[in-house]
Amino acid sequence: MKILGIWDGHDSGAALVEGDSILFAVNEERLSRRKLEIAFPYRSIEACLRSTDTGIEEISHIACSTSDFAKTLTRVFPSLKEEYYLIRRRKRPPGRFTSLKKGMKYRLTEYPPSALTKAISRNRVEKRLKQAGFRDFRLHLIDHHLSHASAAALCSGFEESVVVTLDGLGDGLSGSVYVFRDNELDKKASLSARHSLGIFFEHVTNLMNMRELEDEGKVMALANYAYPVADEQNPLMDLIDVQDLSIRCRYSSLAMYNELKKIFWTYPSEQFAYMAQRTLEVKILELVRRAIALTGIGRVCLSGGIFSNVKVNRLIRLMPEVEQCFVFPHMGDGGLALGTAIEANRRLCGTTRMALDDVFLGPAYGEDEMEGAIREAGLHYTKSSDIVQDVAEIIVGGGIVFWFQGYMELGPRALGNRSILARSDSERIKDALNLRLKKRVWYQPFCPSILEEDAPDILEDYDGHPDSFMTMAYMVREEKRNVMQGVINVDGSCRPQIVPQGDCLYRRLLETIRGMTGYGLVLNTSFNLHGEPMVCSPRDAVKTMVTTGNEYLAMGNILVKREI
Repeated sequence: MKILGIWDGHDSGAALVEGDSILFAVNEERLSRRKLEIAFPYRSIEACLRSTDTGIEEISHIACSTSDFAKTLTRVFPSLKEEYYLIRRRKRPPGRFTSLKKGMKYRLTEYPPSALTKAISRNRVEKRLKQAGFRDFRLHLIDHHLSHASAAALCSGFEESVVVTLDGLGDGLSGSVYVFRDNELDKKASLSARHSLGIFFEHVTNLMNMRELEDEGKVMALANYAYPVADEQNPLMDLIDVQDLSIRCRYSSLAMYNELKKIFWTYPSEQFAYMAQRTLEVKILELVRRAIALTGIGRVCLSGGIFSNVKVNRLIRLMPEVEQCFVFPHMGDGGLALGTAIEANRRLCGTTRMALDDVFLGPAYGEDEMEGAIREAGLHYTKSSDIVQDVAEIIVGGGIVFWFQGYMELGPRALGNRSILARSDSERIKDALNLRLKKRVWYQPFCPSILEEDAPDILEDYDGHPDSFMTMAYMVREEKRNVMQGVINVDGSCRPQIVPQGDCLYRRLLETIRGMTGYGLVLNTSFNLHGEPMVCSPRDAVKTMVTTGNEYLAMGNILVKREI
C-alpha cells in the first residue's frame, strides 16, 4: 500500500511511503522557488506521483498533520498565512495593525484542536485533494507532535527509545515525550503551547531583527562571540522552569516578548544571544534528563524545529545518561509530510521500521535536461571522463565548485548532491563564499564533510556513530584546527556531515581528495543563494552559476567552466 503524506503549512511538502521504504519526499519550496513555501503542496504531490510512476488511483490513504484552530483558520482563509509569510520574510513592510495581528497570531495558535476544527480542516484539505484529482481516498488527520515523534522513532533504527519533540507549537502543544517500545508509541507527557521553548527562541530571534522560523541558527552562531555569563547571573534562566516532564514559562507568549525586550535593552546583541542559547541548553537538557530517569531508556530520538540547534543536540549526545542519540534529519515542520505518512503507515500496515540510510529522496534529472539548461544559458561545457578526479583537482587547487548530482536531498542540509564544495582549510575561500557567493553574515560558519575513517582523528568528541545528516555539533581537536579553518566556529566546534562507508559518488570524491591532501575533508554548504531554496533542477543550478559568476559547475559528468 502506498501512502501519501502532505503538509500545507510552513515549509509545505509531500512524501510517499510503501512498506518500510520511503519512496519520495520533497518540499514545495524547491519547486515553487519561494523559500519555506506555505502554499498547498500541489507541485510536491505531482512530483511524488510522477517520480515514482504512481497513478493517482493507486492512492487510497492520505495523511495530513495539524488541525488546531489557527491552522484551520488559514485553511479557510489562505490569504492570512500569505500575509504573515510576506511580513515574516521581510517581503512586505509592516502595516498599522501588524503588531495587533502578531499578538492575535500568538494567542490563537495556543488553542488546541476541537471536533469543529478537525471537521473544517478535513473538509478544506479533502476539497484541495479532489482539485488535485484524487477521488476514492481516506484522509487521516495526524497529530502534529505525533508526526514528529513517529518519524524520529521509526527512522532511528532503535528497538526502543525515549522520543522528545520540541518546536514552537502545533495542535495546542509545544512538545511531547513518548516511549517507543514493542512497536508502539506511548505518550508520557504533553508540553503546553502556552509554555513554549520554541516561541521563547522565536522571540529572541525577532528582537534581534532576524526572521523568526528562519534565522534561529544565526542566534546560535552569534552566541559564540559573547563573553560568557554565569547561569546564576543569566536573567533569562528565571523566565523558564522545568517541572517533572513539563516546561513552565513565567509569562504568556506576548508578555514573554515584552519581558525579553526589556532585558535585551541592557545587553549587547551577542551577549543576549549567548544568554538565550544557554537558557535553551540548560532547560532542554533538564527535560531530557528527567525523561530518561522516568523511562530508564538511554537511546534518545529528537524531532521538532528546536532540534535544528546543533549545540543543544551535541550536549544531549554527550550526557552520561545517553547511550545513543538520533535527530530526525528534517526535524522542523518541513518534515511533517513524511512524518504523517510514516505514522499512517504504522497504523494501517503495522510498519515499525523505516529505512533511512540517506535522504536523497527528491527529484533527479537526466543528462539531456542538464545539457539543455547549459545551452539555454549560452555556457560552454565538456563531458568529463572522470568527474570525480577533475573536481577533486579543482577543489585542492583552491577552486569553488557547484556540485549537482543524482537525487536531491530532503531537509535543510546539503549532503553531497546539491552542494557548494571547496577546501576546508582556507579562510580566504570562506570569506569569498560569504561575500561573493552566499552573501551571509560573517559570523555564521560553513560546515565540513568528513570521511568516517577520518572523523576520530579530527573530532575530539566523536563517539563512533557517524552522523551522516549534519544534525550534531562536534569539537575539533586543537592540533587539527589548521585543516578546518574554513569550517570551524570561533569556539572550536563544527557541524560535520560524517560520510559513512559505502559506494557513492560523493564518497569517492572525498576519497580522492584524501589521496591528494591526507584527509577526506571538504567545505560543504548548500547550493543556493542566501534566502533562496536549495537548487532543485539543472535550470536552477545554471541560473545560480550565472547570477553569482562562479567559475565551476559539475552536473553529472558535465563540467562547466566560466571565464573569470
